[in-house]
Amino acid sequence: MDTDMLYASETEDEEVDGSGPEGEEIEPKVEEVEGASMVDVKPSSLSDAAEGHADVTPDGVVAPKRGRGRPRKNPVNKKNSLTKPGAKGRSKTGCITCRKRKKKCGEEKPTCDNCKKNAKVCEGYPPATFWRPGRHRPEEGIAWCLSIPNQVNVAFTASARRFSFPLSRDLPYLIDGIENDIDRRFLAHFITDISGRLTIHDDGSNPFKDLFLPMAHEDKGLMHSLMSLAGLHLIAREPESALSERQQHHFSEAQSILIADVERAVSAQAGDDNPEGTLDDPTMASTIVHCLIYICEGTTKGEYRPHLDAVRRLMPRSRSRNPEFQKFLYEFFKYHDVANTITTLDVRSHVQLNAWPFVTGDTGPGHLPRFVIQPVIQPGAGAVIGVLDGLFELITKITILRDTIRERRALGQKPAVDYQIMMWAVDIDAAIHAWDPAQLPNSPRWIAAQLYRQCAWVYLHRTTRASRPSPKINAAVDEGLEYLRAMPAGESTQAVILLPLFLLGCAAFQERQRPDIEEAFTRALEYSRFGNIMVAKQVVKKVWEMMDAGDERSWDWETIMMDMGIDCLVT
Repeated sequence: MDTDMLYASETEDEEVDGSGPEGEEIEPKVEEVEGASMVDVKPSSLSDAAEGHADVTPDGVVAPKRGRGRPRKNPVNKKNSLTKPGAKGRSKTGCITCRKRKKKCGEEKPTCDNCKKNAKVCEGYPPATFWRPGRHRPEEGIAWCLSIPNQVNVAFTASARRFSFPLSRDLPYLIDGIENDIDRRFLAHFITDISGRLTIHDDGSNPFKDLFLPMAHEDKGLMHSLMSLAGLHLIAREPESALSERQQHHFSEAQSILIADVERAVSAQAGDDNPEGTLDDPTMASTIVHCLIYICEGTTKGEYRPHLDAVRRLMPRSRSRNPEFQKFLYEFFKYHDVANTITTLDVRSHVQLNAWPFVTGDTGPGHLPRFVIQPVIQPGAGAVIGVLDGLFELITKITILRDTIRERRALGQKPAVDYQIMMWAVDIDAAIHAWDPAQLPNSPRWIAAQLYRQCAWVYLHRTTRASRPSPKINAAVDEGLEYLRAMPAGESTQAVILLPLFLLGCAAFQERQRPDIEEAFTRALEYSRFGNIMVAKQVVKKVWEMMDAGDERSWDWETIMMDMGIDCLVT
């Protein structure tokens, strides 16, 4: 027999019998076909079997179609396979603790029983992850990082290589105290509005912008003080709860910082070992701003007192490095300090101690003291009226005479104005007549200075005379009203009009004079929107009631304010 035919018959017998040399089953070798998919595989059916495409057993069961290729001579024995039937792969969804310990996890939620049984702290389960195409994975990783606050380490996988980097969302604020949109509104309002309503600088300069803001840039306490003042002033025009809350935040922060600085300086002055024995410029500026906060708010319980007292005690030892700020501090403080003596009774000792150098020697008839005015350089460049040009020295002297007369009245001494007081009053009267404003004639500042001069004389007349109407006082008030009418409503001089307006009001015995005074109060309020303006108007109206009733106690408006429970700055 031919050899080729023999091999062919053996192959055919093997294919028909489906068994190997020793009776072993032979599995057909299946070769992969490139480009094939499950879509190309069609299920076998009886119709296919009928057409010769599949084998059918005698029971009618269609046998699976045999794969292409030559059958294996030595097929894998399925019975001896290492993989047990029904065995599962390693779980990747167990709790974090069991995975670290390489223990089987029961995957109970929220904590697994295995951790409970072994007294371990179950750290929970990692978040579920879902497969996404590679081009979306970096975006998901960044989005997940940004959803985590503070700082996290995020691991990215790229080409089987892992690396981590820190990612932080927080950035420091450029200026302490300016942290959100409301703070920026406060800052803009301070620069564009309220800073120009605090002084009468009309030459383009403004100490609150030129001196205070640069210091606040470096000092957190001063910035909180300025933002509290600006917020309080803005709330008067735009009342909003969010603004009020933020303003209170700034006020609390500023007050706590200022109290700590002042206490440190005071304790150092008392002899402690603290080297910081004086207040620096930002702290002194914060003290002034706190006085303005209470002026703007219109408080009536003397809340401004601790700040004025602190400046009074510590200003002689302040270590200012800026001569411009030192000059402004002296002028601004003295203006408010002297104005405070016009409306209160219990701050006299320091006035008599610090302001009596105008008494010089035993000169004049009868060896009576003579009053002199100390010369001041550049009086027309001041931030307020009357301090640098010496007028407030005369107002302080009138206050001292007033206290002396009040004391003689309380003791029942007659006459209340004796010859000594009369001679002092005559010298003050001569000094007021000789006083000449240093401002440019016919300018708004010059008109304001003339108003101050007129009110200083009214203050002297009301101090040395009984509280009764007279042609002389009526004429003086009428002239003061002329100056009031000449002051434009929108000029910066409206910032310093309240003090002379208060003095004119307390001397307006005539009914015809009072409408002009009330209108002046309205203009001042529209310009500055400071709360103390309405408080001063309330006191003036009380004095008018007592004048109309013929009550001699209308002379003593300081006591009237005390009886009304009012203690505020009329500045």
